[in-house]
Amino acid sequence: MFDVAFQGLLQVFLPHNFLVLFIGVFMGIVFGALPGLTATMGLALLVPFTFTMSPAAGLIMLAGIYVGAMYGDAIPAVLINTPGTPAAIATTFDGFPLAQKGMAQHGLVAAAVASAFGSLVANMVLAAAAPPLAEVSLQFGPPEYFWLGIFGLTIISTLSTGNMFKGFLAGTIGMLLSAVGMADLGGDIRLTFGFPELQGGIELIVALIGFFCLPEILSSVIGQRRAAYTEEASNPKLSVVWEVIKSLLGRPWLLIRSSIIGTVVGFAPGAGGNIASMVSYNEACRWDKHPEEYGKGTIKGVAASEAANSAMAPGSLIPLLTLGIPGSPPAAVILGALMLHGMKPGAELFSEHATVTFAFIMGLLVAAFLVTIIGSFGSFVFARIINIPSRYLAPAIVFMTVLGSYAIRNNMLDVWIMFIFGIIGYVSSKLKFHPAPIVLGLILGPFVEEGLVQSMLAGKAEGGTLSYMVLRPISGVLIALCLMSLLWPAYAAWRAKHRKPDDVCQVPLEKLEASDEE
Repeated sequence: MFDVAFQGLLQVFLPHNFLVLFIGVFMGIVFGALPGLTATMGLALLVPFTFTMSPAAGLIMLAGIYVGAMYGDAIPAVLINTPGTPAAIATTFDGFPLAQKGMAQHGLVAAAVASAFGSLVANMVLAAAAPPLAEVSLQFGPPEYFWLGIFGLTIISTLSTGNMFKGFLAGTIGMLLSAVGMADLGGDIRLTFGFPELQGGIELIVALIGFFCLPEILSSVIGQRRAAYTEEASNPKLSVVWEVIKSLLGRPWLLIRSSIIGTVVGFAPGAGGNIASMVSYNEACRWDKHPEEYGKGTIKGVAASEAANSAMAPGSLIPLLTLGIPGSPPAAVILGALMLHGMKPGAELFSEHATVTFAFIMGLLVAAFLVTIIGSFGSFVFARIINIPSRYLAPAIVFMTVLGSYAIRNNMLDVWIMFIFGIIGYVSSKLKFHPAPIVLGLILGPFVEEGLVQSMLAGKAEGGTLSYMVLRPISGVLIALCLMSLLWPAYAAWRAKHRKPDDVCQVPLEKLEASDEE
């Protein structure tokens, strides 16, 4: 295997292949950074161009696009509080507060380094352990997806520190929004209010733009912010790059844990980077000795989110390459590219097409290093965008939000929904409702609903719904995680009550000094 992997690496560094990889990474960053232009869209648009290339070159370019997009979505998340893709929702929690304090470069560099680390770990797993992990992915059935959704909802307890009731109320609203449109099981039309365009449901990107981006623009326009879009001007420096890298490398367990979470969620077909980043952020906050820093602007929160969603990308390719089951929408597009070049997923990929397959895997690996270089040094340019006065920046952002909302389905109703959600988000922020639980409910609602309905139907055939949902091994693990997540706030309160005064972090966030983790 090592010989074939080395041959694949040599394929990547052929001048022509390396050039298309670089172009792919750059294009991926662009697609990820523009709200509405996702990694799936970028891959789908550029797959036809690979038909004229060799299989190795075509797949290497797609690898660059995929990895680049997983970092690119962090740029608007940090700068304007708008996730470029749903996978960067958790990145906004600490990325934008960093930008508000004039530390946008810190957030961008942290995202680049963490993205590269997560991709590196996941690619090592992909190359070494794809077949056995693919067998595990086949064990995910309706009960496992139901409990995965419930576990995701328990994260609300972390996102709603200070008022648990408001958090779970917001999560309930999000789940109601997820029910809009035609039910996947049964075909019932629900909560469309006479609008045929809503039969397809509420588009997630539209909700993200509305709840996260527009409230900040409204705050700026109404005059509650200073002339600049953020509270402090950003002043990029070369020393920041090395400072952030040193700080993150001093927290290896944070990066490793987040990467493992992203990989595991990735090879569960259909889970996606949004769940990976949310779960990773929750666990980072849970196990840190200073959870009070999260949500106020810390590179640890950015790193946890970005390492997980970048690790999800190679993780989603594990069931694809071994079993032909795409673990995410972008992986489904890559499946089409494989078929386009006459390559059938399964054992054939690792025997007859081993060199091309490992060239693709090594392309993912090298793309991670390119993301670190482009992202870290590109932060000098990106970070200065935030210094533009709001009277110039806000109209440009509004134009991008309208364009991104309309481009998803070419539907003007999506634009109006985005504006409605923006107003709701602005009002709710004044009432101390955080938008994250609403979006989390919107994401996880279909997992919970479909998993429950399918489990009830299958449970009747298996002799009992309760035993079918509870006694399966992976379900048992997920149930234990749910209980631990629900009980954790009580334990955290007890730990805070008995913490010694010296244990409280007194170091300003701006100095980015590493704190020990449990």
